[in-house]
Amino acid sequence: MSDFLPLLFLTTLGSFAGLLGGIVFLFVTPWSKLLARYSIPFAAGIFLSASLIGVLPEAIELAGVDILLTVLLAFLAAYLLETFVVDVHHHDDRGHTHAHTSSTKLIVIGDTIHNLVDGIAIAVAYLASPGLGIITAISTLLHEIPHEIGDFGILLKAGWAKRRILITNIVSASFAIFGSLLVFFLHPSPQVQAQLLAATAGIFLYLCAVDFLPQSQKNTNRKQTVSALLLGVFLMLAVIYLVPHH
Repeated sequence: MSDFLPLLFLTTLGSFAGLLGGIVFLFVTPWSKLLARYSIPFAAGIFLSASLIGVLPEAIELAGVDILLTVLLAFLAAYLLETFVVDVHHHDDRGHTHAHTSSTKLIVIGDTIHNLVDGIAIAVAYLASPGLGIITAISTLLHEIPHEIGDFGILLKAGWAKRRILITNIVSASFAIFGSLLVFFLHPSPQVQAQLLAATAGIFLYLCAVDFLPQSQKNTNRKQTVSALLLGVFLMLAVIYLVPHH
């Protein structure tokens, strides 16, 4: 049980600290546009590095290169889920907002699923290696900022009160802790851990390819967008190489 409190702390950091982006969006207007514009390419850099240099090598080390099939299947599953069931990741742009103002329940459900997956990913990474758990929690925290900005912005434009938005997102974020504790108490075998890590990498790559990078290309200031992307890459690489995880 010695891992319980550190894991609980990392999951809380990865889920609830990300709400700060949404809180800034609601209450600090001058900062909100800047965060919304540059946090998305920044998150893309974070996820690319975390998945390809952090999570995926650990999965391969546990189960061999055949685990790459799970990465592909997770990528496809995330695509099918968003295409036919519910959008689990969204941002506050005009086209996307219009599509969801009449379906706020789906937004909340999608966000809850997203947080549940984040909690599972942090716990699996931590069980494989505490250092990798730290890396995954940090990447989750940094990508949650643009995600929460999107959620808060869409719900605000749909007519929700700020207090209701905040309480709903706090409840949704708590599902990350539920997912993390579920993995902790089940304590999957190394083979199952490898499968879950590979699935995490596939989902991270999907979010980069389908969500973050296309959103980043809508920004007309290409130099600043690329700079934010590279900053995310270099920051996560620094974390990966400075935090022992093997």
